[in-house]
Amino acid sequence: MDSMPYPDTLAARAELCRSVILSAGELVLKGFQGEATRSFSMKGPQDFLTVTDAASEAHIRGAISACFPDDSFFGEEGGGEIGDRVWVVDPVDGTANFARGIPHFCISIAYVEKGRTEIGAIYNPALDELYFARRGEGAMRNGQPIQTAETTRFDASSIEMGWSTRVANSTYLDIVRNLLDMGSNVRRAGSGALALAYVADGRSDAYLELHMNSWDCLAGLLLVSEAGGDVCPFLEIGSLRDGGPVLAAARGVARGVSQAADIPLAERTPSDRQRAASA
Repeated sequence: MDSMPYPDTLAARAELCRSVILSAGELVLKGFQGEATRSFSMKGPQDFLTVTDAASEAHIRGAISACFPDDSFFGEEGGGEIGDRVWVVDPVDGTANFARGIPHFCISIAYVEKGRTEIGAIYNPALDELYFARRGEGAMRNGQPIQTAETTRFDASSIEMGWSTRVANSTYLDIVRNLLDMGSNVRRAGSGALALAYVADGRSDAYLELHMNSWDCLAGLLLVSEAGGDVCPFLEIGSLRDGGPVLAAARGVARGVSQAADIPLAERTPSDRQRAASA
């Protein structure tokens, strides 16, 4: 990868984002295919860590630092600083799947400028699926435009819900009961970032989690918004450093899921409304 600084533009950062997430994907896929590099330790309850997580983050951090040395970096494994221009990175989301040989995991990279996510990318190297979005330019999977589902009936909906040990099990069970009573199918596949990408792609109708870290969700929330869905105002009801509740949904079911989970939806901007009208 070119180690010379890129032009100081969003377009150049988007180019780097695509390049580095694919090269990190090669590293992560090699780790997935090698049994020894899938061995794991535990950071906490249901919180897995492999050597590939650290290697992937170091690779991404190094590439960004070489090309945009004045940008800050905030990653799941190494933390970092949060400046006006910050890259927010999960080097392997779905590590429990990764460690157990299940090909449902991804790398998630978001670029945030002055408190607004401008670029988001999610890549599952096991399936070679790259989700990418720039604010105002729509969402893509492997270069093809994607849209959220047109589902309006809850008895036809599939909703994914993530867990966090920061929230009482009883609270989760109450929300699951609300969704089941509405007729929804509720599932969990073990990668919140991919779950958000699947909402953007119409593979799921909604994703919600009562506490999620920014490195897991910022890229996916931008993808869903750019694909025509509704999302929560994550950086208003939570924070980049400490996380918060997450909701993203196809518009036909978003209001009902918001009520069931008691997570607000962001107000649609004029550009959001224009994209919805032209979809």
